[in-house]
Amino acid sequence: MRHLPTRTSRTTRRRVVGALATGLLCAAGVTAPAAVADPPKSGVSGSQGASAREAPPTLDDGLALTPPMGFNNWNSTHCRAEFNEAMVKGIADIFVDKGLKAAGYQYVNLDDCWALPQRDANGKLVPDPARFPGGIKAVADYVHSKGLKLGIYTSAGTKTCSDIGFPGGLGHEYSDAQQFADWGVDYLKYDNCNNQGVDAKQRYRTMRDALKATGRPIVYSLCEWGSNKPWEWAADVGQLWRTTGDISDSWGSMLSLMKQNLPLAQYAGPGHWNDPDMLEVGNGGMTATEYRTHFSMWSIMASPLLIGTDLRKASAETLDILSNREVIAVDQDLLGKQGTVLSSEGGRWVVAKEMKDGSRVVALFNESGNAQRIATSADAVGLPHASAYTLRDLWQHKSYNTAGAISATVPAHGTVLVRVAADGKWAANPPAVELGLGGAPFVEAGKAARLTTSVTDLGRTPARRVSVALSGPSGWSVRPASPTNAGSVPTGKALTTSWTVTAPAGTATGAYDLSLKATYRSPGGVRAQSVLPLTAHVVVAPPAGASSLGDLPWLSTTNGYGPVERNTSNGESDAGDGHPITIGGVVYQKGLGVHADSAVEYYTGGSCERVSASVGVDDEKGTKGTVTFEIWADGKKVASTGTLTNADAAEPLSADVSGAQAVRLVVTDAGDGVDSDHADWGDATLSC
Repeated sequence: MRHLPTRTSRTTRRRVVGALATGLLCAAGVTAPAAVADPPKSGVSGSQGASAREAPPTLDDGLALTPPMGFNNWNSTHCRAEFNEAMVKGIADIFVDKGLKAAGYQYVNLDDCWALPQRDANGKLVPDPARFPGGIKAVADYVHSKGLKLGIYTSAGTKTCSDIGFPGGLGHEYSDAQQFADWGVDYLKYDNCNNQGVDAKQRYRTMRDALKATGRPIVYSLCEWGSNKPWEWAADVGQLWRTTGDISDSWGSMLSLMKQNLPLAQYAGPGHWNDPDMLEVGNGGMTATEYRTHFSMWSIMASPLLIGTDLRKASAETLDILSNREVIAVDQDLLGKQGTVLSSEGGRWVVAKEMKDGSRVVALFNESGNAQRIATSADAVGLPHASAYTLRDLWQHKSYNTAGAISATVPAHGTVLVRVAADGKWAANPPAVELGLGGAPFVEAGKAARLTTSVTDLGRTPARRVSVALSGPSGWSVRPASPTNAGSVPTGKALTTSWTVTAPAGTATGAYDLSLKATYRSPGGVRAQSVLPLTAHVVVAPPAGASSLGDLPWLSTTNGYGPVERNTSNGESDAGDGHPITIGGVVYQKGLGVHADSAVEYYTGGSCERVSASVGVDDEKGTKGTVTFEIWADGKKVASTGTLTNADAAEPLSADVSGAQAVRLVVTDAGDGVDSDHADWGDATLSC
């Protein structure tokens, strides 16, 4: 089976069921159905009957000139009974009552399981009367009465993707499209399951023509998982196309999909968008910091913003993230540019997006498990030369002036999102300051650790009356060892303070919150404040001698599918479901089983000399899987492999990590997506 990051078994099944069905049909001597079984309406010919000399149709219908925004139930309800008419109407009510409609959300979309398992005697789709007693048209009428639009789901195959398998659209395109139009549907998500091996372009173009034949404007979403690179051919087929497999509510899944979608910026624009799948914000599998990153990166990528959490249960924090109008404005900018990657070294990402008003939005995104400084400049992101610039923090909702530097110490898994413009009114804002951290944030209980903080003026104007404070958990000792105040910090200069940080003896290992806060004034007396949340890790020194990394505690993990497994392969999506680590038929009793993209970080405390392992693609994935392995020490790559496949025997990999405070074991997808990228660190050993 293929294994892309997945939220349930639905995605795992969807990639094999079409192929299995095709094989069974062929074995039985039966051919797959043609893509059009019912006749076109009103004399309009389907795509299969089009002459080879005809130019392909263009989508000049004015639909989705900005990325669609709305809601889809799947991520929060799947096929459970709670997905019903009352829920859908309730979501429409919340869109209005909570200001989401006013913020730009428009579509209330039904996913799989809305229909009965069988068509009626006339071959028509039948809404499930238990879920939708009033029928789909009644739901559409209610949604329309709120000034919103309704979306629906089916698959470009004989059945949909749920385990039950409801009727798909293959062979019924024109009939189904007309039903959707008659009900008042405004958006169609067209999935890819049970496709009987019929060419994807043929299947998706047939439904395009069927939708057009209805005469109703219906936004068309191709949920083809990026399998046939729809970004290269679907601009005249639909308004958006999936570039990835399904998302799941985990940091590793979100990160993997983001990395697959970022390189495709050239294919996005008004009326044709790259879609890395729906939002997971609020579903509980990530932290608030990670959800803000999720929302920030989807917005700078000009991705569709389809809420995937049950808004009837959403927290105030979730609603604050989803309704941030300054971030939404980045996604909905009329220029229609997708942000492009300027740099990504060491997990320090700089992504910039050109806006219609000439400004630039810049995401400083920290992929790693520890705070990192990320920097760029106004010139590097494409802004014209100016004496100074206005820098707007889109999560703090505060404006500053900068002499041209765009930099921040970004918390682990966090994103600083700013909008920068060459603005003649820059002097009305206080100077931007960058809070920084020096020294490793690792604390052994009962022992004092030394940290250094900095407050650097990035602005054209000096920061006056600067004061800095560092605070930790209750019971911790946090004491300055040098001044915490300065009368003035000029442009480019910094107030640097040393601190001793002590966790009480007996403090359990784990991550603990610190907070660095600076207050200052602009030359005109405007008071400003900047806060940097930090993480300190209470750690235990690694044991002397050689130790198996499969047995040692780690600082943090990221995994593209399921959790990192100790001393077994990655297996499936649940913890503990791996198999013996096996590479090229050789079994390893110890090690780590991961799935690209992954990172596992360990504390080494400056007392270790070497990391070594036998690495490769696990045999559990048959002939698929392509990965690379890397070893990092204190943010520097110190060893790596080339691309390894399942056909390769295990490759020895080792690195000198002398003096490093932390080491990180990284597996990438080798640049071709994460399908079946189950990777092993066999006999991974740390020598101290």
